[in-house]
Amino acid sequence: MASRDAGSDDTSQVLTEAKGCVRTIILNRPRQLNALSYQMISKLLKLFLAYEVDPEVKLLIMKGEGRAFCAGGDVSAVVKSVVKDHWSHGANFFRNEFVLNYIISTYSKPQVSILNGIVMGGGAGVSIHGRFRVATETSVFAMPETALGLFPDIGASYFLSRLPGNFGEYVGLTGVRLDGAEMLACGLATHFVPSTRLSLLEESFIQKAPSDPEAISAVINKFSELPSLKQTSAYNRLDIIDRCFCKGTVEEIICELELEARSCSDEWIKGAIQSLKKASPSSLKISLRSIREGRSQGVGQCLIREYRMVSHILRGEISKDFFEGCRAILVDKDKNPKWEPSKLELVSEEMISKYFAPVDDPEWEELSFPRLRRGTGRSKL
Repeated sequence: MASRDAGSDDTSQVLTEAKGCVRTIILNRPRQLNALSYQMISKLLKLFLAYEVDPEVKLLIMKGEGRAFCAGGDVSAVVKSVVKDHWSHGANFFRNEFVLNYIISTYSKPQVSILNGIVMGGGAGVSIHGRFRVATETSVFAMPETALGLFPDIGASYFLSRLPGNFGEYVGLTGVRLDGAEMLACGLATHFVPSTRLSLLEESFIQKAPSDPEAISAVINKFSELPSLKQTSAYNRLDIIDRCFCKGTVEEIICELELEARSCSDEWIKGAIQSLKKASPSSLKISLRSIREGRSQGVGQCLIREYRMVSHILRGEISKDFFEGCRAILVDKDKNPKWEPSKLELVSEEMISKYFAPVDDPEWEELSFPRLRRGTGRSKL
């Protein structure tokens, strides 16, 4: 018999359904596009830890209420807490979020994420690290952090660096939006199921109660399709993307894109150049280095490094671009951030290296992870 529970805390921002050995987790802030609040992350942590040791639970399904899976972390609330109280309040938000990302990436039980609608930032963190990611024709994926003065976090330096060629640099630096077909093509999604068949897919999970990956994949395959990429998709131009985004610096990447634009009228190139020139110069440089370092690191190492980076950003001693980006994009919405430094050439390697060093604060600690009783310890990406 199915049960629906809002949890024991004082919020219904995360709902759960229990049907046999299947547990469905529903992100439930539809008006906020299911942006992850501190309460939601805390609840998700409790659920994942409890389900890990519950022998009755064999499969987890995660989805969002409304027209979004999850539009990211609630960074506006993070900024308010930092301004009102102390930077450590924001760091605690990211610490819990990154721990959740790690737990998902090393979870012993299969997770199926239904990526219907918007999947951005923190929404990618609670899904892309899982074993099965089901995109639809309504899926919209993006990592838009460089436009906010941040960087692709939530372990994105791990999964972006493992996309084909230099597609991860393109996605991470420009914040470009990908549709469901592109998500499947590049590997961000494992399956593509039309949204009209999602309810049938969930019913099939309940009826068959598959628990091993092969059986789960077989169930999804019965409802899945192989969508065609749009002719204008940048993924059809991987050769150009690799040629441009393999360069060693952001300045060289932009220069190469501008050279390509002279002989190619593809709109994606113009859009990439425009996005790069609007983004925070500091964010672009730390993002490029982060993704490049991620190629040789495990998911845990990436998250530990990213926690260092976000802690420095919240302290605002090197740059206050994150606060300015949130003001311009999310609060005042004038879309005219005043970045400082204002140009790429003013962002030195010395400045960038500071983001990757431990934080010099007696109250700060490196990110660490709980030892799961039955976790595999290996990411499934």
